[in-house]
Amino acid sequence: MPAALPRLVRLAPSAAIGLLVFPVLVGLAGAALPAFGFFPALGGHTLSLEPLRDVFAQPGIWKSIGLSALVGLFSPLIALVLTFVLLAATWGTPALAAVRRLIAPLLSVPHAAAAVGLAFLIAPSGFLFRLISPELSGLTRPPDLLIIQDPLGLAMTAGLVAKEMPFILLMSLAALPALDGRRRQMVMTSIGYGRGMGFALAVAPQLYQLIRLPVFAVIAYASSVADVAIILGPTTPAPLSVRILDWASDPDLTSRFMAAAGALVQLALTVSALLIWFAAEKILGRLWELFATSGIRSGRGGKGWQALALAVPLVPMLAIAAGLALLLVWSFAGPWRFPDTLPSSWSLRAWMQMGSDGFELAQTSMLIALVPTLVAAILIIGCLEVEFATGRTGGSRSLLILYLPLLIPQVTFLFGLQFLAIVLRADGMIVSVMMAHLVFVLPYMFLSLADPYRRFDRRVIQVASGLGLGFWRRLFQVRLPMMIAPILTALAIGIAVSIGQYLPTLLVGAGRVPTLTTEAVALAAGGDRRALAVAATLQSVLPFVAFWMALALPAFVARKRKGMQIA
Repeated sequence: MPAALPRLVRLAPSAAIGLLVFPVLVGLAGAALPAFGFFPALGGHTLSLEPLRDVFAQPGIWKSIGLSALVGLFSPLIALVLTFVLLAATWGTPALAAVRRLIAPLLSVPHAAAAVGLAFLIAPSGFLFRLISPELSGLTRPPDLLIIQDPLGLAMTAGLVAKEMPFILLMSLAALPALDGRRRQMVMTSIGYGRGMGFALAVAPQLYQLIRLPVFAVIAYASSVADVAIILGPTTPAPLSVRILDWASDPDLTSRFMAAAGALVQLALTVSALLIWFAAEKILGRLWELFATSGIRSGRGGKGWQALALAVPLVPMLAIAAGLALLLVWSFAGPWRFPDTLPSSWSLRAWMQMGSDGFELAQTSMLIALVPTLVAAILIIGCLEVEFATGRTGGSRSLLILYLPLLIPQVTFLFGLQFLAIVLRADGMIVSVMMAHLVFVLPYMFLSLADPYRRFDRRVIQVASGLGLGFWRRLFQVRLPMMIAPILTALAIGIAVSIGQYLPTLLVGAGRVPTLTTEAVALAAGGDRRALAVAATLQSVLPFVAFWMALALPAFVARKRKGMQIA
């Protein structure tokens, strides 16, 4: 370790690893003990399998498990396929730049807000049916169809596909430059392959290897998600994560044992889903090799194919955008009867009813988001400075540690953290919620900032050192001003991730730290669409403002430094 680095900076990697690993391990232990009947505070003094037996004795439990597993496997698969189709259609064309610009705003949308917007769009009384009624459909009343909360979880799968696809696309775009995809595409074209097949054979397999960990994180999230499941998922029976929350919030405190056991079952479910994915990887990989070496050439594909390949993957992303617009419309809607396309009048009543409560929720949400985001930024910059000075990135082991909180189901280790917080009398405290958010904010911000930091021109720092600038002056007067754009983007991502956190806020906050996300999910169970729209709109606005500032501020800062390179 170079002596030039201050001691505080040298401690950053250890601190970051501790913040990522310790809560997960403690949370798993905290869930495992009550799952086997040991929790003295609730009268559990001996180890027992009774909580696990109680879980599997619940009616419909296998349907809940099967539903969570299917959603956890199919939503990442569909999102991955759509991402690759979109890349195959746009790689090397101006359309890719337009797609790239869409990603950041869509990533900023919290899952709960996206789910509510999708529900407003596709529900039987939603905008799509209003758009075709009564002229095209003949409907004067909403059709008797179970679209939202359908028993197969199709709406929930669609919501997850729409929200996870931008994340997989972002990871893919970050990985593509390492593959020299343009040259590969040219080679495939020269030997007779069309654009789509050339991408599929020469780029997609290697690209998938680079984004496997993000895909695994999506599988873990989709198989254990709670907020989207509550809004769009079935209720009879509900996905496993929702049932665990029901047991955890039961007034009968002995249900906590069953909830802890359910959390372990959720972990086994997610691990099983990942193992199934591994097996499918092997089989498909072998089949793909056989096809690639068969020499079969596909057609080059005309403009019609390219237009279709561009349009289909954009549907989920456009659905999110349309859903956000509907949130805004519903928040100002007066009377809006079916099949009217738009409200018959507009009103501020829903916003006024939310009033000071909405402001307080926004204030709390922003405070909870800012603190872990700033702490994460300091730690990440410290880690990257150590990496810059030593030239060691930590390799795949560091990457695995970084993804650890994203690969373990939230509901499993957060449930254990909730038990720990109760024992330490720290449950329901805003500081505890901030610490829980930090565990999830840190990985996403690191993934956002690491590449720009690593690409920074080392010669600039060498020149600054030659001019006699010490570490802190080089950092604050040279590197950070020149990297303000990626740093602000990382901060915006951190705020967006924190604003969207539902389970950490609910479990570690013990339901006593309300935020816009918990309020939106709670309102989704009621019938007041306007109040729900106001909460979801506010939830979307805060990350959007953060991303807008991340785009606007660098140009403002650079206006008096025209010779400065903005990374």
